[in-house]
Amino acid sequence: MKKCLFSVAALLGLLLLISGCAQQQLSPTAVAEEQLLRLPYVSQQDQRQREYFVYLPKSYGADPTKTWPVMLFLHGNGERGNGLDELDYVLAHGPLYEAWIQKRDLPFIIIAPQLHMFDMDKRAAYIANRTPAQIPQRLAQGTVEREPLFVPQGPMTAGAEIRDMSEIAQTLPVGWDQVEADLLMMLDTVEARFAVDKSRIYLTGLSYGGFGSWYLASHHPQRFAAVAPVVGWGHPDLMPAIAKAGLPVWAFAAGRDTAVTKPHFYAGMNELERLSDAEIRFTVHEDMAHDAWRRIYGGEDLYRWLLDQQKGSKGPRQWR
Repeated sequence: MKKCLFSVAALLGLLLLISGCAQQQLSPTAVAEEQLLRLPYVSQQDQRQREYFVYLPKSYGADPTKTWPVMLFLHGNGERGNGLDELDYVLAHGPLYEAWIQKRDLPFIIIAPQLHMFDMDKRAAYIANRTPAQIPQRLAQGTVEREPLFVPQGPMTAGAEIRDMSEIAQTLPVGWDQVEADLLMMLDTVEARFAVDKSRIYLTGLSYGGFGSWYLASHHPQRFAAVAPVVGWGHPDLMPAIAKAGLPVWAFAAGRDTAVTKPHFYAGMNELERLSDAEIRFTVHEDMAHDAWRRIYGGEDLYRWLLDQQKGSKGPRQWR
């Protein structure tokens, strides 16, 4: 009889334990933390195995009915690599740096690939001489201290006007246009595997990635709800397709940028504004040098504007 009573008590205890665990799993506070995934793929450019980052924001999956906006981010020239042991260089700048390293709660699924080297390390000393010590690290507690903005010397100037860009190439050498098929594959994969709001897929990039953003937006404008090129100008020849699709654009330049100079932006921006009925913004940080992207991605205005853009929407959306 005692044996039977012990068994019943043990069974009741086990049921209470299971019930308690179930309640804990269903608790509103028991939500997923942000995740940084590395997804494998074979590049169509060289048939080699590579990986790319996919960032999942905090609370992703907590509500199985919720879909999330996607941001495809294209990095600058200095973060190129083999897509394997060099992939972490992509963490150095931009929205992925903000979300993963600075632990900002950005409500986007972020796709962040790495551009092939294409022998650029033989042309650029800042790539050839970089070391893994330059890669920012996510801390277990707190966040790393932000690097100070570069303070250029000398007065702010207007710069010489450039109207004719017919002799200037649409893109930079061995840029993101070389891996166009890979980028489209990544978008397709993320849309298929994750809870994606297909009406809110955004494109942004800095410097070399800004040029890449213009190129990809021009060739596949139907894939995106908005595009935000940062310190990378758009060639006038790329604008008709962007305008025809009604794609909203917010472009950024830096007044003291000596790498991608401000006067090169106006021919393309004026052509886009002339052709498009969509919202077109152009912001010049006159006091900044090329690394104006630190201020732009470090703020909130760009993210809020992106989330206001939605295919088929007639009104703005709220970030929170």
